[in-house]
Amino acid sequence: MKAFVLAPLISALLLPALAVRAQDAEAPAADSGLYIKVGEAALKKSLMAIPPFQFNGSPNSSKNALKVGKELYDVFRNDMEVSHYFEFIKPDAYLEDVSKVGLKPAPGEANGFKFDSWKQIGTEFLVRVGYHMNGDDLVVDAYAYYVPQQKLILGKTYRSKSKDVRVTAHTFANDLVKALTNKQGFFLSKIVASRTTRPPEKEIFVMDWDGANPQQITHLKTIAQSPTWSHDGKTVAYSAFAYHTNEKTRNLDLFTYDLSTGKRFLVSYRRGINSGACFTPDGKHLLLTISNGGNPDIYKMALNGKTLTRITTAKNGEMNVEPSMSPDGSKIAFSSTRSGRPMIFVMNSDGSNIKQLTFAGEYNSTPSWSPDGKKLVFAGFDKNHFDIFVMDADGTNMVRLTSAKKANGKFANNEDPTFSPDGRSVLFRSDRTGKYQLYVVSVDGEDERRITFDSYEYFKPRWSPTFE
Repeated sequence: MKAFVLAPLISALLLPALAVRAQDAEAPAADSGLYIKVGEAALKKSLMAIPPFQFNGSPNSSKNALKVGKELYDVFRNDMEVSHYFEFIKPDAYLEDVSKVGLKPAPGEANGFKFDSWKQIGTEFLVRVGYHMNGDDLVVDAYAYYVPQQKLILGKTYRSKSKDVRVTAHTFANDLVKALTNKQGFFLSKIVASRTTRPPEKEIFVMDWDGANPQQITHLKTIAQSPTWSHDGKTVAYSAFAYHTNEKTRNLDLFTYDLSTGKRFLVSYRRGINSGACFTPDGKHLLLTISNGGNPDIYKMALNGKTLTRITTAKNGEMNVEPSMSPDGSKIAFSSTRSGRPMIFVMNSDGSNIKQLTFAGEYNSTPSWSPDGKKLVFAGFDKNHFDIFVMDADGTNMVRLTSAKKANGKFANNEDPTFSPDGRSVLFRSDRTGKYQLYVVSVDGEDERRITFDSYEYFKPRWSPTFE
């Protein structure tokens, strides 16, 4: 395996939460009960109130403090919205002037807020946050209460640098979701995608789950595409048209990139296609598509590129591509033309027991597993455009998640889906604005939002495992 060294990424790509120190705030002992049952949240969203965060610093503090506070609020609020657990009470419904009461309840706190004022408007969860700054140091006191029982759910003080305000907000959001559901939040997770730079060149970028802080990890000045994550979130695999000096030609080779060291490794460079990779759960192998002068087939390869096992055998010109391994490593979903048109199939990890899962539409592609292995999401082409569909892992209960039109009235393309780490959202790309941008939709298709707002085009986005 050949090694190439690039400039290492900042450590925040791997463990951003290290930039924030959290400690229990001075507050009553938090209740450890389960407040939201994840399975029921889709049927009934809880009412949450998030009043403006209070600045507790000196009136003479710089405008930067107010800017930091606004970003803290906006990032946290966006995290809560995309969690799909909550509906939010509008500020004009508040019965208290939140700027004149404290973060803790009366009568224990002098000038504290009154639970009855929030109970009367149906609030289930109340979030109160105050912050102050000392130079570049940011201190955030965050509290979350369960109003019906007048109980503190979470009370913590977060200390960080002001430049890490987004990490602080995401960390608080993760902590609150964990306290409410006993499930880990995904707000410190990342997205990797291929993005245009200088057309037709594409490079690989890593960014926060909400599209912020994009960082370029390849500088190949060619077409880099189809990135994917290792299961520990430390490595990215991707393909690129690399120049082969001895043959004076470019070939679609497969690379891995270590986020902590910036080292790039050439894993597979057989003539033809070396692409569409997927890490096995044990992190020791990759599934990929190799053509090597023939029809594309799916192979299993050791990370050092030396051990290669063929899984599918194409017949009569068919193609077997886009492998995606189930979280438990027992199944592989893939796209194939073995039935004529490209459709979604599933097989055992050794290539046995192949079953066709989709039969409708003209073209079905890019299958991806949910984190619990119970569902698959894919892109389906019909009536001249792609849309995103989700189905059970056996091909039943198929649901369309997307349908959007461009400004000219024609249907937009929605492609390349991937599940969020908690399985409650799906990331995809869409050309509804004229350029392929990134979007997130809830797994029931009810809540859709755009997360990139630029002039670039994105391809094959993939959501990372949760970074804690």
